[in-house]
Amino acid sequence: MTISSALNSAMSGLQAASQASGLVSNNIANALTPGYAPRTLSLSSSSIGTTGGVQINGVVRHLDMQVIADRRLASAEFGYRATTSDYLNQIEDIIGTPDEEASLSGLLASFESALILASSRPDAVERLDATALSADDLAKSINDVADGIQSARTDADQSIAEQVDRLNQALQDVQKLNESITAANVQKNDASGLLDQRQVLIDEISEIVPVRVLDRDNGTVALYSTGGGILLDGNAAEVGFEPSNVVTPFMSIEDGSLSGLTINGVSVNTSSDNGQLHGGTLGAQFEIRDELAPETQTQIDALARDLIERFESSAVDPTLAPGQAGLFTDQGGALDPTLELGLANRISLNALVDPTAGGETWRLRDGLGAVAPGDTGDATLLNAFSDALTETRVPLSRSYGSAALSAAGIATSLSSQIGTSRLREDQQLSFASAQYYELSELALANGVDTDVELQNLMVIEQAYAANARVIETVDEMFNTLLGI
Repeated sequence: MTISSALNSAMSGLQAASQASGLVSNNIANALTPGYAPRTLSLSSSSIGTTGGVQINGVVRHLDMQVIADRRLASAEFGYRATTSDYLNQIEDIIGTPDEEASLSGLLASFESALILASSRPDAVERLDATALSADDLAKSINDVADGIQSARTDADQSIAEQVDRLNQALQDVQKLNESITAANVQKNDASGLLDQRQVLIDEISEIVPVRVLDRDNGTVALYSTGGGILLDGNAAEVGFEPSNVVTPFMSIEDGSLSGLTINGVSVNTSSDNGQLHGGTLGAQFEIRDELAPETQTQIDALARDLIERFESSAVDPTLAPGQAGLFTDQGGALDPTLELGLANRISLNALVDPTAGGETWRLRDGLGAVAPGDTGDATLLNAFSDALTETRVPLSRSYGSAALSAAGIATSLSSQIGTSRLREDQQLSFASAQYYELSELALANGVDTDVELQNLMVIEQAYAANARVIETVDEMFNTLLGI
């Protein structure tokens, strides 16, 4: 080896060691940075002429793309399950469980008890007042459940709008990064930082909509939803959505009163069965707004209808005239079976017996259609009300099947269905959470290992010292030659 070739080899070694130490320092500094992948320097022996040395081929990012892809899908599933579980927990909190006094079932039981107490002393005004107030609490509890459902649908609609805005921005940012990465690769520049940024954005997108990443030329990628929607392939897709200020029980995606999704102006399916963007937090909000909440609305409306029907019959209260509202009303009027949707929002205690609305509670004893108080010791109507409440009958709306149920049985069935759904969703959430946690841990294990990096730094320092010693030796040789 000539002196010049030795000097050239040492200089190239110093340059490689310098860049390698910079990468190690960068790795350690970014050990906790989201999306950061550890880098190493790709080296090979130089074959230029007879000078020898080391050649720097570029920077290599180290990450397991299969683990990353699995973690993204797990993230979407976790977000989806967490969102639907939160909704079911929210509704269960509003309805309450049968063992809670303030729950729907508890208020029904309190109303039944108030009727029994009043029938034992029909002359006691305070017991009649307590019965009327208990009935009013029951009606308002049904209103609260319906209002909670409406609020959940409104919140879901607003969340969809926010997520669509963020999704569109993230897709545009990925498109810009694709272009920057292409430019960096063409110019032989290191694009590792750009790749890190793109990875973070794709992770965020995959939580909203589960995506598959396909490699394209010059380091670019295409994004497809797992449902088959094209989100980015060259150009970013434009996802469209029109939010509503308030979502009422009468609004639905089927009648066009609620917005669906479009991709580049083309409508896409948003159902939980085969929606193109289903599976992440965006799909979960659509499921809440268009499926879960309307189903709960149907069930609470059926309960409200059954409660009104039980006390609207002249067989229960002979003083009622045809078409006159009974103890419970549809905003003060009689029940119209064709207007069941939203009935839970409208059910109220008849103002004729509501003491807070100027009503007279003696009508609970003598009849809502009575013109004057009757025998204060007659508990016939109060007993009839109690029997009507506990009578087992098949709900005419069929939302609870064909089994004969009492009013308490319907409320218990509703609580049971919500509780069962919530429990099942919590179990699925636990599985999704464990899967996401394990895959996240695996991805982190493939990230920066500071112990390994410090060991690499020691090797690099030794290489640097060795190359420096070669240069020092060459310098001594030149000085010796010059001194001859």
